[in-house]
Amino acid sequence: MAVGLDKPVKETVPFAPFEWMLALRYLRARRKEGFISVIAGFSFVGIMLGVATLIIVMAVMNGFRADLFSKILGLNGHVVVLKIGEPFKDYDNVAKQIVRVPGVQHALPLIEGQVMVSSRVQATGGLVRGMSEDGIKSLKLVAGNVQFGTLDGFDESRSIAVGTRLANSLGVSLNDTLTLVSPRGATTPFGTSPRTKSYRITAIFEMGMSEYDRTVIFMPLSEAQRFFGKRDAVDYIEVMVDDPERVGAYQSEIKGEIGRTYQTTDWQQRNQTFFNVLNVERLVMFIILSLIILVAALNIISGMMMLVKDKSRDIAILRTMGASRGSVMRVFLITGAAIGVVGTLAGFVLGVVFCWNIDFIKQFVAWLTNTQLFDPSIYYLTKLPAEIDPYETAWIVAMGLGLSILATIYPSWRASTLDPVEALRYE
Repeated sequence: MAVGLDKPVKETVPFAPFEWMLALRYLRARRKEGFISVIAGFSFVGIMLGVATLIIVMAVMNGFRADLFSKILGLNGHVVVLKIGEPFKDYDNVAKQIVRVPGVQHALPLIEGQVMVSSRVQATGGLVRGMSEDGIKSLKLVAGNVQFGTLDGFDESRSIAVGTRLANSLGVSLNDTLTLVSPRGATTPFGTSPRTKSYRITAIFEMGMSEYDRTVIFMPLSEAQRFFGKRDAVDYIEVMVDDPERVGAYQSEIKGEIGRTYQTTDWQQRNQTFFNVLNVERLVMFIILSLIILVAALNIISGMMMLVKDKSRDIAILRTMGASRGSVMRVFLITGAAIGVVGTLAGFVLGVVFCWNIDFIKQFVAWLTNTQLFDPSIYYLTKLPAEIDPYETAWIVAMGLGLSILATIYPSWRASTLDPVEALRYE
């Protein structure tokens, strides 16, 4: 690569083998360059932990949202149909009209009421949902998670189905009796007297959402009508559709089918604040945790600047031997980018493996610290979910790679502009 006095400098092929050789040589710092190696190591660890943390946190938040979404919509209707101003007595005809709408799975007449539920050892509040046997069996979240007993013959049994947490808190099991007290009882000359009645437990379910397992009680629709004094009316109809994300279109078609005398609301309207909060939390966490990767990228800049200063003599010799500015720049570009690229890929692997084993890790940490992590009574869910979004993860990896490469451009440019005469003057 030596150049004659009468010949122009010939530009080397970009990313030639000698550039890779020098870049990899600079990554293996000698003993007197140990401080630079330490900075590079911290940069590598910082990017790896930043990428891994961002993948893990976003996966957990996606898992929480998806799990809450599936459980809330697995129990509550996607569209609720109400009748304003008079009792909802024609619910059978209205339900048949709703089911005719394409994309509607079920239309479930429902009675809902707050009660006090008590056993021989304890009393607590509960939410009674009165529906038919076909209706409760159509809810896979309930019918698919019956732990004890059965829902067969639910309409004729005049019994109830309760969640595992409610049963445990009241100290009852299958075939035991619970007493329900409703404030909406019979009207007497002395006021409204509470309605009290005892029911046998024929099914115990576990939906996986502590709030539901602790409060919800299912009762046959006909029995709920008698208990709450509804006679032949219901409170509303819950409608399940094929695609909850397109609930607005279904709602318009349902209104067109049943007429404008009924009021409808969808799950997005009822839970708008809740899901908006989740989306804001995801965005804020993404921005905050992205700063970890940014700090690690700044460490790459500082480490590369020190490396350029330390290798100024080598750069000057390379330039006098005929190496072009582009070659020098690419040598340091490869050196710095290697730290970021390897760190990003290592963080990706660490984050994905962590997400795959997150429940085991949670149990291990809880055993090690003898504490309860993610208490279901606070976080609503009985398991710690993690759902990796491929597109989101790809963006995180791309951001890590992009910041790592951008962080090496300025130090590499400084190395390429170094004047060989000034660098060798005092050597």
